[in-house]
Amino acid sequence: MSAKGKQAGAWQLILSSLRGEEHDFTEGSIHRAVILLAIPMILEMMMESVFAVVDIFFVNRLGPDATSVVGLTESVITLVYSMGIGLSAAATAMVARRTGEKNRAAAAEAGKQAVFIGILVTLLVSVPGVLFSRTILSWMGAEPQAIDNGVGYTRTLFGSSLFILLLFLINGIFRGAGNAAIAMKSLWLANIINIILDPLLIFGYGPFPELGLQGAAIATTIGRATGVVYQLYHLRKGQLHIRYLPIRMQWPIVKGLLAIAWPATFQFIIASASWIILAAMVATFGSEASAGYQTAIRILIFFILPAWGLSNAAATLVGQNLGAGSPQRAEKSVVVTATYNVIFMAVVTVFFLLFSPPVIRFFIPDTGSDQFSYALDALQIVSAGYIFYGIGMVVTQAFNGAGDSRTPTVINFVCFWLLQVPLAWYFLQKGWFGVHGVFAAIPVAETLIAVISLILFRRGKWKATAV
Repeated sequence: MSAKGKQAGAWQLILSSLRGEEHDFTEGSIHRAVILLAIPMILEMMMESVFAVVDIFFVNRLGPDATSVVGLTESVITLVYSMGIGLSAAATAMVARRTGEKNRAAAAEAGKQAVFIGILVTLLVSVPGVLFSRTILSWMGAEPQAIDNGVGYTRTLFGSSLFILLLFLINGIFRGAGNAAIAMKSLWLANIINIILDPLLIFGYGPFPELGLQGAAIATTIGRATGVVYQLYHLRKGQLHIRYLPIRMQWPIVKGLLAIAWPATFQFIIASASWIILAAMVATFGSEASAGYQTAIRILIFFILPAWGLSNAAATLVGQNLGAGSPQRAEKSVVVTATYNVIFMAVVTVFFLLFSPPVIRFFIPDTGSDQFSYALDALQIVSAGYIFYGIGMVVTQAFNGAGDSRTPTVINFVCFWLLQVPLAWYFLQKGWFGVHGVFAAIPVAETLIAVISLILFRRGKWKATAV
């Protein structure tokens, strides 16, 4: 094929992935399947990253009290995010398995039961959150003035937490069915509306009232709710044809979903908690070290998110191919996805090693400051483990897609809480390497996660997981 023909073919492949055309991922080229799934998943993650940056940009203009309330509220609402991620992983695994079996009715039923569980679980968090918003902020250490100014924000976010969870959960259903484009479009729609409404409702531009921090919460609620409505429309009209929620739970399906969801939830909690502990350790070296570390982490996460989007493709491909009775194809799909991810992460690693100073200068203009120096060291040390991180995240998603969410949860606990945190603490107590010892504990743990995950993956027990 000529170069022009190859370019045309690549462009058609990209357009096909973005249009959300129906594909059978249990046959044909695995490389093509990975690309079709990965492109919208990568764009989905990139939009989430952009939204986070824009949202905090507008909130920061309201002053430190507003920023504090947002940070404290996000810390508590992480519980909703965790449940959403766990249920999303469960829905992806079960819907993908039923889709691979060519049993769309069962896939639709799994999706309905997952949404029903999500609604019930969210009520357990949102109702107390709305009723006790002021108390929660007080417990979290917020100043009285910050509480007075921000309690409306916290109450609104808790009240709309159903939309937050459903956005995660239903996107997991779409990914399991192989329609990553709808998941991407729903998140883009939600976040674009949020970004547009943020300045209008916060600062009262044009005919809009000036609502301050409360406006940020309302913008988020409207954006997320619109995204969920878009999702529900496509659930009803798309290949799953979910037209109504169940009147009662189907307990065998519910038990299967929860068996996958609770370990997947703890995967996120275990990792997040360990990062919080490391941040606290870095903070003992002073505000310059803490600020530099946080800047580096934000940069690292921005570049990690596309890799997470790529790794999500492994979950769908594993689930569908196991459902189709093709475990060897499922395994090969993981190898192909991991190869792409390693290439991407290797490029990012080289980029950071060569161009870290100008990247950090964009966020910290004072190149002679300690903050700049700490950020530079953190970025280069942590990114040294990026290639292993790329492998680990793909294999983790492969386990989750197979319904074996317990294995990566145990691996996370061992590597984060029995190695990373104790190693960083040991370096801290001994005074070895200074703050760099804390930085170094991160790539050490990520490397071990990749090695252990690969060993267990090669043993192949995940192929026999019943979903």
